[in-house]
Amino acid sequence: MSRSPALERRRRLSFLPLVPLAVVVLGIAAAVVVTWVGLAELEHQGEVAARRSARVLCTTLAARLSRTEPSARAAVLERAQERSGFDISLLDDGGSVVWQRGAAPPATASPDWVAEATTGGRLTVHARVATARPDRNSLLVSVAALTWILIGAAALVAYSIARDARSDVAYVDDRITEMASEGREPAGKLIPVRNVDRVGLLTVAFNGLVERFAAAERAYRQDLAGALAYDRDRSAFLAALSHELRTPLNAILGFTDVLLAEVDGPLSADAQENLEVVRAKGEHLRELIDDILELSALESGELELSRELCDLRPIAEDAVREAQINARDKPIVVELRGEAVTAWVDPRRVRQILGNVVGNAVKFTAEGTVEVVIEAQSERWAVIRVKDTGPGIAPADQATIFEEYRQVGDLAARRAGSGLGLAITRRLVQMHDGTIDLESALGQGSVFRIFLPRSEEMIP
Repeated sequence: MSRSPALERRRRLSFLPLVPLAVVVLGIAAAVVVTWVGLAELEHQGEVAARRSARVLCTTLAARLSRTEPSARAAVLERAQERSGFDISLLDDGGSVVWQRGAAPPATASPDWVAEATTGGRLTVHARVATARPDRNSLLVSVAALTWILIGAAALVAYSIARDARSDVAYVDDRITEMASEGREPAGKLIPVRNVDRVGLLTVAFNGLVERFAAAERAYRQDLAGALAYDRDRSAFLAALSHELRTPLNAILGFTDVLLAEVDGPLSADAQENLEVVRAKGEHLRELIDDILELSALESGELELSRELCDLRPIAEDAVREAQINARDKPIVVELRGEAVTAWVDPRRVRQILGNVVGNAVKFTAEGTVEVVIEAQSERWAVIRVKDTGPGIAPADQATIFEEYRQVGDLAARRAGSGLGLAITRRLVQMHDGTIDLESALGQGSVFRIFLPRSEEMIP
């Protein structure tokens, strides 16, 4: 399991800068908001302070001027104006300007001006509020410096945390990738937990899954060992049973053939008929034993193919001749069509495949035809079609006819077989890397199609 360099680089670049970048963005946004709010508050406080200073100045001057000679009032006002920097005006009761420095006060009340009357109310001191603007550049430089210091520290901490988190994730990822590589044990080993965080919790959960999988694997191996032992015992039992059954069965068939040959004298018609029944039942029993042993060999993997490039037509001719002999007591015509087609197969097993399929067609067809057609469908596949005019197979039964010990059709026909022929046929076709399928409908006959590879290069 190898990753492309581009994917690995994208994964590396997508996680490490993300947290520090988010810290920088949030820090800058917070600094902008703090600066904006701070400047607004400074301006407001400056206005309040300026108005308070102007009020204090007017109150002080009014009290001072009440106790000062008229000739000395100008000097007092001059010093106050120089020290405060405010625009100051002194008006009499009629509103006439007695003394003024800077702008004149408006005729109506204005928020930019404050006034205070002297004791006795003969004169009024006016002072214009001069708001001192805060030093924006100094404030901005200070806030920026503090912001970058804090953001830099936070970004370094965030980068360190992100790097450690990525290191833990990469460590877990590498261990899991190592587990998934070929040649490793299926269950794998537990991953050490390096930190008590989210990655650590994920590692603990993964280790729990590994332990459960390891337990399931051990149980599976135990069950598999038991199944293999059972399969070996069954194969040994079937082999012994076959031997024990074949020995007396061969003796029965041999003596039956000797009696039918009338070596010891002529037989009556009833005796000959009875011996024919005995011989037929014995042959049927031998076929059942052969089918069971064949299926056992297929399931255990003991059966091997001897494949070669051969012509399918002579094999089909042999199967058709045997079917014609079996159908001599029925109004059935068994015929073969098609030209020579080569395939990469085991001739003996293909003969068995055709014998099962064609024999089935003859067994279940009461009258009509059984047609075997050989053709090359493409450069890859050779196709053998077996078509009959039998009763057909219901759609519900078509999926089960290739299963072991499953039969369809009338009771008499089902008693004539073991239900293993088509199951063995399908497995033999699959061993040839081919397929077998069925098209059928009740009352319209059936068509079996067997696909076999035409050459060794065409095997998938």
